Amino acid sequence: MVAIKLPNGDVMKFNGETSGFDIASQIGASLAKAALAINVNGKLQDLSTPITKDATITIVTAKDKEGLDLLRHSASHLMAHAVKELWPDVQVTIGPVIENGFYYDFSRREPFTVEDFAKIEAKMHELVKKDYSIVREEWNRNEAVKYFKSIGENYKAEIISDLPEGETISLYRQGDWVDLCRGPHVPSTGKIGDAFKLMKVAGAYWRGDSNNEMLQRIYATAWANKKDLDAYLNMLEEAAKRDHRKLGREMDLFHFESEYAPGAVFWHDKGYKIYRKLIEYMRNRQEQNGYIEIDTPRVMDRVLWETSGHWEKYGEHNYSGQTEDGKVFCIKPMNCPGGLLVFKQGIKSYRDLPLKMAEFGKVNRYEASGALMGLMRVREFTQDDAHIFCTLDQLEDESIKTLELILDIYKDFGFEDVKIYLSTRPEKRIGADEVWDISEKALANALTNHGYKFEINEGEGAFYGPKLEFILKDAIGREWQCGTVQVDMNLPERFDISYIGEDGEKHRPVMLHRALFGSIERFLGILIEHHAGRLPLWLAPLQVVVAPIVSEFDGYANEVAGLLRKSKISVETDLRNEKINYKIREHSLAKTPIIVVVGGKEKDSRTVTIRRIGSEKQETFALDDFLKMVTEEAKMPHA
Repeated sequence: MVAIKLPNGDVMKFNGETSGFDIASQIGASLAKAALAINVNGKLQDLSTPITKDATITIVTAKDKEGLDLLRHSASHLMAHAVKELWPDVQVTIGPVIENGFYYDFSRREPFTVEDFAKIEAKMHELVKKDYSIVREEWNRNEAVKYFKSIGENYKAEIISDLPEGETISLYRQGDWVDLCRGPHVPSTGKIGDAFKLMKVAGAYWRGDSNNEMLQRIYATAWANKKDLDAYLNMLEEAAKRDHRKLGREMDLFHFESEYAPGAVFWHDKGYKIYRKLIEYMRNRQEQNGYIEIDTPRVMDRVLWETSGHWEKYGEHNYSGQTEDGKVFCIKPMNCPGGLLVFKQGIKSYRDLPLKMAEFGKVNRYEASGALMGLMRVREFTQDDAHIFCTLDQLEDESIKTLELILDIYKDFGFEDVKIYLSTRPEKRIGADEVWDISEKALANALTNHGYKFEINEGEGAFYGPKLEFILKDAIGREWQCGTVQVDMNLPERFDISYIGEDGEKHRPVMLHRALFGSIERFLGILIEHHAGRLPLWLAPLQVVVAPIVSEFDGYANEVAGLLRKSKISVETDLRNEKINYKIREHSLAKTPIIVVVGGKEKDSRTVTIRRIGSEKQETFALDDFLKMVTEEAKMPHA
């Protein structure tokens, strides 16, 4: 007798072994039709795999994340199957699941092009209609090597040859095609459905080694249904329109010089105005919340990074050089050691804690050139960093205060949907397990005790402590990892910092690392895309343009602009001898929030006619009322 416990607590009993197929069928026909796999005691497996012992199970469908990943994995095999049928001489290598889809690497003399995609997709649809069963087979290692060599699949043979002698090899068969895979997979090709699309082709070295052959990588996306696929493709189309690099050029915000300073931003006047406003905003919020601000050197002795542990973990990403006296200096890749050295100056008392030290520190990290992506991934950036030194008793309270500040700040920028992840100890870390236990428990308690929902991100903490990660969802549904709060009881030990407690003895403080934007550059890129360049008035570098209908009213346009400047509004006049509709169109493309149009009617009545970005509607206001409205609207949200 095998007892199967369902997610709702019910128990099903079977005489002898059973399977996911049997369980789903007994629960209901609709579930049996939707079932893709089964989770048995926390392990995902094929529906056909026998279950011989009592177990707790969940039937997995495409509505579940692991079900969607499984569908994508099977779709990668489907694509490889289609390619092999179309071009039998192609060799297949590996085809993993990635975010929103999958890829498969192929060895082919003639490169694939996007013109091949229609042919591949048509063959994939054909294989789906044939609804081949996808069946797991176990082979002897040496037999598997021999088989793949016999059919010319040398890459598969190489993968298997690297496995230990005696290893049982898992293969999956669909029709006449067999592929190496641990699995699991959906039950048949028909279950994959038609909601997939090939996206792009790129080069990729075999096993990521530039000494090996360059392979052809085809990227694709797959979804549970056509509706989800269409939504994703529409999102990509919208994302292309919002690309901050494209808008940055159109709005004249910044540029890059890949030859002279790869991964570093050249800020133009308008872009630098936004950059400074972000810092001004954050500086105001921090001062209101009891932070002090410091600034530490950009070039310091390498020994600091060795003490902190950053050199051992990230040394290859650091910029460093040796001076004539034999010292090795490092351009700082993060601000932590500088903050610790500031804390060490003078004697600190328990009365000084919590001590919140903020720093807008410019840091440099050598990122691979292929990873650079506009403002989103750079080699030089500014962190809105802070280090909070507190007692262990203050840790939970300070964690919550920081969390609340972060969420409130995100709301000011239009981000209401924020996920929180608690990232726990990684495999490679410093410090004793007891210290990690205390740190992880403190963060979990802070969240739980104050009613915050969160998910565990196992093994993704910093090497010196666990952290909270904040994931923002933008206007078109994309997620961005931004702020972090990290508990650190290890660096205070390594740098030997202390405070004098009520008992007159030295005690070790706890250190909270905190970044809200993450980096000014990346957050600005996210903001540009979130708002499609139409930044809120308080953040826009040029807030108002005043344009007269004809040159006869230039004087009134200059008067209106002068009054706006007195109210601290960023304003320009457009006195060019161009038609007013041309001016409006041009400034709309430049994403100017408010365009003020003035003519004879406005001059005589002391009014202005305005058009806001993104609206065809025109409104007329008395000049004084307009000045009051704009001045109020241009204030920073927290003001």
